[in-house]
Amino acid sequence: MSLTRVPGLLFGGDYNPEQWPEEVWAEDVRLMAEAGVTMATVAVFAWSRLEPEPGAHDFAWLDRVLDLLHEHGVAADLATATATPPPWLVRDHPEVMPVDAQGVRLEFGSRQGYCPSSPVFREHAVRLAAAMATRYGGHPALAMWHVGNEYADHTLECFCPESARHFRAWLRARYGTVAALNTAWGTSCWGQHYTGFEQVEPPRKAPGPVNPGQLLDWRRFCSDALLELFAAERDTLREITPDIPVTTNFMSLLHGLDYWTWAAAEDLVSDDAYPDPADPGSHVAVALSYDLMRSLKRRPWLLLESAPSAVSWREVNAPKPPGMMRLHSLQAVAHGADGVMFFQWRQARYGPEKFHSAMLPHGGVHTRGWRDTLRLGADLRRLGEVAGTATRAEVALVFGWDSWWGLEAPESMPSNRLRLKELLLAWYAPLHARGIAVDLAPPDRDLSDYRVVIVPNLYLCTAEQAKALAAVTGELVVGPFSGVVDESDQVHDGGAPGPLRDLLGVAVDEFWPLPDGATQRVRHAGGGTGRARTWTEWLRPDDDVAVLARYEGGDLDGLPAVTRRGTATYVSCLLDDVTPVLDRVLGGVPAIGPPPGVEAVRRGRHLFLLNHTTAPQQVTLPYQGRDLLTDTDLRGVVRLAPRDAVVLRIEGDT
Repeated sequence: MSLTRVPGLLFGGDYNPEQWPEEVWAEDVRLMAEAGVTMATVAVFAWSRLEPEPGAHDFAWLDRVLDLLHEHGVAADLATATATPPPWLVRDHPEVMPVDAQGVRLEFGSRQGYCPSSPVFREHAVRLAAAMATRYGGHPALAMWHVGNEYADHTLECFCPESARHFRAWLRARYGTVAALNTAWGTSCWGQHYTGFEQVEPPRKAPGPVNPGQLLDWRRFCSDALLELFAAERDTLREITPDIPVTTNFMSLLHGLDYWTWAAAEDLVSDDAYPDPADPGSHVAVALSYDLMRSLKRRPWLLLESAPSAVSWREVNAPKPPGMMRLHSLQAVAHGADGVMFFQWRQARYGPEKFHSAMLPHGGVHTRGWRDTLRLGADLRRLGEVAGTATRAEVALVFGWDSWWGLEAPESMPSNRLRLKELLLAWYAPLHARGIAVDLAPPDRDLSDYRVVIVPNLYLCTAEQAKALAAVTGELVVGPFSGVVDESDQVHDGGAPGPLRDLLGVAVDEFWPLPDGATQRVRHAGGGTGRARTWTEWLRPDDDVAVLARYEGGDLDGLPAVTRRGTATYVSCLLDDVTPVLDRVLGGVPAIGPPPGVEAVRRGRHLFLLNHTTAPQQVTLPYQGRDLLTDTDLRGVVRLAPRDAVVLRIEGDT
């Protein structure tokens, strides 16, 4: 389902008219039209204004807002307003507020003040969503429904009695019998054997480490519980307004929610992204998250929130220097976004986000921020033809949330220093630097379309997932500490790499984590050395396995570090530089090879060149065509100013 009512690339931001006197609204919509805004997100935190008393709705002010938007050509991403309950609901039903792991019930006064499992909260949220859909389903401004807001940002889990009941029901549905639960959780360890589901509680604060199997299922449950909450509103909206797409804004690579599952439950993937302007490498990490968003449904997505300049929640909130707002926005479009929106439209005068930047800053239309808004709006209009186009990637990075949750379980691992984001970036960053398109994929997806499949880590690996990886027809690279446990977080018979043993042709004799700051030298068979940090392994390869690199020095001296059986490569350590491995497996995968700091992204017939450096750069174009941003023909060598961009419509058959 697409946003057929809004052609081209979307442009706009969160609009909070309830924070301003009504006489300001006319100026808002006039300036939106001047800037080329095509969509505004409305009513995200407006429940207490829309329903000031139980069952008594006040829609008149929102009627006027939506009418004004429509009159000025601005569509509405209309929120169901359920991101924060009103005070009367909390006071009438204090049990809707979440309880932390120490048993403390949190107080009203922020946002996301709800227990995901609360039937009272869910009942009221669904009732409001139904009222909103009934009221505005036919409004000409309505283009998309926005359910909740940034699920799991503040409230990922709740430990109250209602959550405990919900957790037990979830476990009954998953395991059927308490005997199956005991087997999965290995409760014979430390005397945790249950004789009934009613004895099971959430993993609250305990005297020592909590059962890892219980923690893994708790993570699954928390993601599912919030998804149930979202789906309850979604189903109501679909029943009343079946032609209006439904989304909720994701939060990039978020640990708490399984976005593979969540994306299947919504019509359009949307994301909130806030790269740090003070981090010169932040554009690489955010590119990884953008490629995830594109990969979740394998089609264009929407950047629903980003910052025009500074945010308000870091220790130091650096502003975006001139050109960075535009560059970051074009980067999202390059990686598959069909629109760029911001938090927020008009900069707030009060509240926790009053110093968060906005499209229309405190200083109004005489500010640098407003000029940046105008420029970006014009650029996105020029790029309208990019909307809807696809990205073809020949390299896939594989990961799953179950494995991530298991990998980063506290207090039960050989090392707590292995972090999935770091493992992903170790492979993604050099691919990104070469201008190679990358998809992300879950471990059970058909991967036959890719020339190269890289699995940075698959700590939790089932037999079915191993079969999917064995069916890869191209090059396969598997990273360290993979194939260790099954879906219940129990070690596979024979140890790692478990069901990947025959595919990789190695056995892990012993995990060999490195202390903080320590490194291990690695010598590659083709010459040259590298360094491993954080993690190494003592491997036993089969006789037919080629050794591509060995550990040099230390306790692992001479043992295999990187091995290969057929087209499957195993990397048993966290290498500082994976280039020697990539050079071997990439083969004929096309790479643009831009200079350092310049991002090259191909989307359909469009090549995006983005200069993330503060110096001019020269790029030799692999194609010729027309730069849509300047309406000029380009070929040969193109010069990019600092933080500048080119979007080339490629000529000819490529």
